[in-house]
Order: sequence, then C-alpha cells, then structure tokens
Amino acid sequence: MSEVISIANQKGGVGKTTTAVNLAASLANKGKKVLLIDLDPQANATTNLGFQRTEFEFNIYHVLIGNKDISDIIVSTEIKKLDLAPSNIGLVGIEKEFYDKKNRDRERILKNKIDDIKKNYHYVIIDSPPALGPITINALGASDSVIVPIQCEFFALEGVAQLINTIGIIKKSINPKLKIRGFLPTMYSTQNNLSKQVLEDLEIHFKDKLFKNKKEFVVVPRNVKVAESPSFGEPVITYAKSSKGSLAYNALANAIIKSR
Repeated sequence: MSEVISIANQKGGVGKTTTAVNLAASLANKGKKVLLIDLDPQANATTNLGFQRTEFEFNIYHVLIGNKDISDIIVSTEIKKLDLAPSNIGLVGIEKEFYDKKNRDRERILKNKIDDIKKNYHYVIIDSPPALGPITINALGASDSVIVPIQCEFFALEGVAQLINTIGIIKKSINPKLKIRGFLPTMYSTQNNLSKQVLEDLEIHFKDKLFKNKKEFVVVPRNVKVAESPSFGEPVITYAKSSKGSLAYNALANAIIKSR
C-alpha cells in the first residue's frame, strides 16, 4: 500500500522543503520506493536534489493544467529508489488557470493524477508551498496524511490553528481520510531557552502527534550541515550522513515506517 504524505505549513522558513527532501531521501535509503513531488513554485526541492529549475521542458505545472500525466515528468535522482516530479516558477500562474477554466474538480486534479502512479511507490512525499491556496489544497486533497514542520522560535505556533482548521474543512469537503501524521519541531537549539519552551508547548498540546524514535521525540536541530547541503545539490543525509540533522531525518523515517 502506498502512502501519500504532504509536508505543509503556511508559514515560510520552517524547514518544510528540507523536511520533504530529507524524509524522501531517508525513506529511499531504507529501501522504500519514493516519489517526491515538488509543488512549490520556488522549486527548492528540485534544486536541492541537484537539478536546475529550467532544465525540464515539462514539470508539475503541466500536470496540474492537464497537459501531462505525472509519469511524463518524473525523473530519477542520484539516490537509488528516489524519483522526482520537478517544479518551476511558472507554477505561480496556476491559480489563474484553475479559475479561468472553471474546473469544478480543480481541488482534486493532483489526487486524480497521483492515483495513476502511486501503486509504483511505497511513499509519495509532497512539498507544498507556504500558503493555504489552491496548490496546497490540491496537495492536502491528494494526501493520506500531513506532516507539519514547526520552527522552534517565536511565533512558532502562530497559524497552526488555521492550518488545523483548513485540514478539518478539507476532510469534510474533499478528502475524508486526511489525517495529521504529526508535528515536527525544527531548528531546535539546546542553547536556546525559547526552543525548549516551544518544544514544551508542543508536548503539552500535541504530545500524541509528535514523532518518536524509541523513547525520544524526533526533533530536527539547528545544524550547519542542513543549511549547507542545498547549495551542493544534495540532501543532508548524503552530504553529511553522520551530522545531527541527518540523524534526525533518519529517525523521522524510522518513525514513519514503524507507525504504518
């Protein structure tokens, strides 16, 4: 059985793309066949895997407007068992395409496309944009579950209630099976009292929705190797596999696999 997981948070800079790329790569390294769908117009997941945004004639934009199937745009990556559906800046114009065509089923376009290929993968990971617009709605509408990265800094929980409310609306109107897979604390610093406070708050409010590896919660630390790896076109799990950031995403992949 394939599982489709969106990585979503309408707040930018929380480690969303980093999580999508490194979770996908970690699952692939564990022998799972994985497709990473870059659904963000910034195409950072695409470049993080060593590709140029402009090197593909067709990308996820062409899938969403109905000109291509996902199988037409999928490319293999340097990581065995990890495929990519690339993105491009042209995706910013998708909202106009959706509404100009008055497509009544526009919230389910991605789901219908993924249904054609998900049997080929153990996991489909979707990197969604930092906004609760039609692209993110398509991602959540196509997903079995959602992981919410939460930065361990001031205003970390701001907007989480809105996202939870949006997920509830999508469950009622588009995708009744959608669930929150879990919240993932990111950019955690043991030297920062605010980081510790945010983690404590998460444990109070969402303890049953935090990922565990053995007896400890999975927390992604603030780590220079995580920050460096995109500029080398690699996930941190291959760029610096023994780094704390790499170990954290490996732990997240273990938690995902064990909880299925």
